[in-house]
Amino acid sequence: MDVFQAMTVYVRVVESGSMTAAAFQCGMSTTMVGNHLRALEERLGVRLLNRTTRRQRLTEFGAAYYQRCVEVLGLVADSERLAEQNLDEPTGTLRITAPITFGTERLAPALSEFSLRCPRVKLDVVLTNGRPDLLENGFDAAFRLGAIEPSNLIARPLFEYTLTMCASKAYLARKGTPQKPEDLRHHDCLAFAYPAGDDWHSVEKQWRLSGPDGEVMVDVSGPMLMNSSAGLHQAARTGMGIVMVPDALVEQDLKDETLVPLMQDYLLPSRPMTLLYAQDRHRLPKLRAFVDFAIEMWGKR
Repeated sequence: MDVFQAMTVYVRVVESGSMTAAAFQCGMSTTMVGNHLRALEERLGVRLLNRTTRRQRLTEFGAAYYQRCVEVLGLVADSERLAEQNLDEPTGTLRITAPITFGTERLAPALSEFSLRCPRVKLDVVLTNGRPDLLENGFDAAFRLGAIEPSNLIARPLFEYTLTMCASKAYLARKGTPQKPEDLRHHDCLAFAYPAGDDWHSVEKQWRLSGPDGEVMVDVSGPMLMNSSAGLHQAARTGMGIVMVPDALVEQDLKDETLVPLMQDYLLPSRPMTLLYAQDRHRLPKLRAFVDFAIEMWGKR
């Protein structure tokens, strides 16, 4: 058993309140989290948590042991950071989180170049449309879409995250090509289902376009609402309807003319994208190198 890893898992379980949440934070299965806890309890010879199907509660010893684990892991992390700061070459594990579509279509292909530049850096990438806390989840850097809440984190603005409206030739041959925003009301529009609380949630069935006469909000409807841009992209390729999805998803299809761009005289919605990281961790060569790389790749020109 890796004692330090087991202690880390235990701290995550206590702080997140469940083994499921801890599993997500640690990048492992819930079963593996349970195995670490059992191994730790067997090593110590005492129970740390009283667990039921609905809740968990720290034992008296478990609460005291949690505090010691936090202290020990903090010292280990400080020691590793000290060593990293004394190295000229970036090294160690760099933990990054990013939205799913950007992470898949833009970040992942670019990371091969970063790895060539920094071969001693191991990448740990978590793609999620949620907004995990950097410090609580041990992330070095996070790409975020939309408005950023005030915090002590450094926020570096990146390029605007823009959308493209398009459809397949087969669909347009069947239904015709919309010429103005109002025409969309008579088309099969495949809309993205934003989660509750997202700043675009209220407009998932309304598409916003800006033209010569100002902003236009169009009520759209169609055969499908989906919470996956990749799914909407594939549905559009088969001729199911019109989509408004991130540029990165359809860039190649537009070049190949598999999909046809629509409403090109109108501006579509965009969202700011930001790279977040803690100021004190920027001293680490691995993070400095990645921040410089990200700004080079996606920084505002």
